[in-house]
This record gives sequence, C-alpha cells and structure tokens, in this order.
Amino acid sequence: MSQGTIRVIQTAKDTADRLTEKQALTFIPDTEEKENTLINIYDDLEYQEIEGFGGALTEASAVTLAKLSEENQKKVIDAYFDREQGIGYTLCRSHIQSCDFSLGNYTYVEEQDAELTTFDISRDHTSIIPLIKRASNAVGSDFRLFSSPWSPPAFMKTNGEMNNGGKLKPEYREAWANLFVKYIQAYAEEGIDIWGVSVQNEAKAQQIWDSCIYTAEEEKDFVRDYLGPALEKAGLSHVKVLIWDHNKERVYDRAKVAFEDQAASKYIWGICFHWYSGDHFEALSAVHDRFPDKKLFFSEGCQEGGVHLGSWKTGERYGHDIIGNLNNWMSTWTDWNILLDEQGGPNHVGNFCDAPIIGDTVQDELIFESSYYYIGHFSKYIRPGAKRIGSSKYTDHLETTAFRNPDGTIAVVVLNRTDNELPFTLRCREQLAETSIPGHAIQTLLFK
Repeated sequence: MSQGTIRVIQTAKDTADRLTEKQALTFIPDTEEKENTLINIYDDLEYQEIEGFGGALTEASAVTLAKLSEENQKKVIDAYFDREQGIGYTLCRSHIQSCDFSLGNYTYVEEQDAELTTFDISRDHTSIIPLIKRASNAVGSDFRLFSSPWSPPAFMKTNGEMNNGGKLKPEYREAWANLFVKYIQAYAEEGIDIWGVSVQNEAKAQQIWDSCIYTAEEEKDFVRDYLGPALEKAGLSHVKVLIWDHNKERVYDRAKVAFEDQAASKYIWGICFHWYSGDHFEALSAVHDRFPDKKLFFSEGCQEGGVHLGSWKTGERYGHDIIGNLNNWMSTWTDWNILLDEQGGPNHVGNFCDAPIIGDTVQDELIFESSYYYIGHFSKYIRPGAKRIGSSKYTDHLETTAFRNPDGTIAVVVLNRTDNELPFTLRCREQLAETSIPGHAIQTLLFK
C-alpha cells in the first residue's frame, strides 16, 4: 500500500460484504479542528505480542471433513489456513484422548495399565492426525499445535469413568504425567511437534462428557510435583504448560494460587480461559498486572445449542469478545471446532454446537457462518509477532483495537454492534481520515 493510503476490509449485515475490500481511504494532515469523532492510534505505545490465532482440530471436525468431497475438503483447509485465500490460522488446538466432540470415550492405554505399556495412539491415525498434517502442511513452518486432556483413563479416576467429573486419584498422578510425555513423543514420531499443553480442560466443570475436577491447589501441585518434572526429565521443557483452561470469572484466583508458588510457577507459561461465563475482561488485566511475565491464552469459545445458521449475533459475539480480550493482554486465541456437521456434531453426548464453517454431509455443501468472517478480521490481518499498540475511541458504541505487524503494517479493527451507521475519524501520527462504519459491521483498516 502506498504511503498515506488506508486499506478498508469490511463485513456487514444485510450486504454482500464478507471480508470485502472497500474503497481505500487517504490520510490528510491533522488541522486539530476535529475532536468529536476520533479513533486515536498511539503507535509509540506497545503492549503484548501475538502468538497466533486458530481453531480446534477435533475428531468431530476430522470425521465431518472426511465425509465431504475432496473439493470441499480443500475449500475448508484453504479457508482456514491459506493466508491469501483464507483467514490465516497458524495455532491450533487438539485433544489428548477423547473429548465430547469425539465419536465416543477412548484412551491411549488399556484398563489398569499404570505402567503405560499398552500406550497406543492408533485411534488418532484414523482422522485427527491426517487433519493436523493437512493443517500443518497448509501453514508451513509457523504452524503450532496445543493439546488438552478432557479426562484421564477411567481407572485413574475417583468415579471410575471418563465422564461426569471425578478426580485424578493421587496414586496415578505420576502415571498421568507420564502419559502426557508419551503423547508428545508419539506425535513427534509422526512429525507433529506439540507446542503446548494445558493440564485439564475446564478444571471446575463436572460435565456429562469427558471431564475431571482439579482444585487450584491440586492443579498447581500436579504441575509442580509431576507434570513439570516429567517433561523436564524427558527433555521436553520447551513444551509450554498452561493451567485452568476454563471460564474467565475465576481466572485471577487460579492464576494467583499457581503463580505465587515459585516451584510450580517456573513450569507454567501462562493461563488459558474460555468465554462461557461472560466478558470479565478486567480479570485478564488483573492477571497481567499481578503476573506480567505470564501469557493469557483464549483456548476455547463457541456458540452453544446446536447450529445457528445465518445468525449475525454469533459473529458479533466473537468480535466483541476478541477485542475485549486483546485490549486486556490476551496473546493467543483458538476457537473451538473448525468444522461441524449439519447437526452441530458429531458429539457423543448430544452437546451440539455451532462452528464457523458447517459441513452439510448430506448435501455435500459448506455453510460459512458470520463467525468465520468476524474471526478473519483479526486472524488474517493481525499476524504472529504483531504487537498491540495504543488506541482510544470517542464512543462506547464502537469497539476497537490496534496492532503493529512485524512488517510494519498497522491493523485497526473497528466493530459496530448497533443498528446505526456511525462516523469516525481515524487519527494517527498527526494525520486524519474521515469515514464511517455501517450498523452491525466490522472493519479492519490497514496502513503503514
């Protein structure tokens, strides 16, 4: 783009605009007369660095993809992982053993095998590993994979089953930590490097699907005494360890327990969180302010309650949450399933949800939800290594964030969830550009 030119990318309700490039804007000198409609960019202020954006490569996504034609399979992979044709995902999540978005409960070891001699990931060869490899090949060297367990094997738990909560029995903590190691090593043998792991998905939730409860102290102790040392002993200290992996309302409390224990904290890279209990953006800043060296990672969010075909509110929910999280120090972001079928599954307990792309396996059709485009306004234009820069806005009717990419391009995202078109004047480095954003729209503005 030429100096002084601002590219405008727009997605808007009741229009054909879907990550559509609009007429460019041009900066003019700031005369200091404008004061009522400003969005200011302070590019001399820097905050957190972005690790990446992405989604979850679950068994449900992999099975759904495999049921589609080869042409539509390629469209899905390109839509997510191609930086030019798609939205440029680079960092994805998967599950260690089964989750609710698996076809059923499964483990990597047989019953009562605390020695892990029967350890075997052959189930993953059927669908998940091929999907991960397709994603990795599409991204290239920047690809990163983060993995979470939903439950230890049933024999390791107090309730004797993978579902319905329960806890890890103390006598199996060493074996469970060693299973993490074997998982990482087995995937490495497949040519897949695990970038990071969380201790437990939704550590406070007794779900009817694969789940396991940890108190803050139990989780901290497990990392300090078992998982951290097991990774270190195996030469895997480079694998990032994250805690909590649950909703934001208690993210500060969990961080405090883990990070105040220096022996545990040395093993922990950061804390994961989900969105299902509300915004709680300030809680993220509280964690950063108290523990500035720890990373904040949004590891899961989706629209619950089955498929929401054509819903615009779904996209706006993503836009609002991503901006709020970014403005409060989030550095890493992964959506939940990248693809689900026409029912919002498969899911072995009927916990159907929406996904940014729905694959109709009956008609062999792809439906791109509003969430896909809203996510793309961030993931496509705020690249790994980008740093958040300062910004301010004249009205709460608009939501904004701003980043400087490694190539020097500044990306400003503007979200309007109101019914009305709203004017704004972008101001940066004593230059102005007057414009507006339609109601129920999101824009990404790009300039150097």
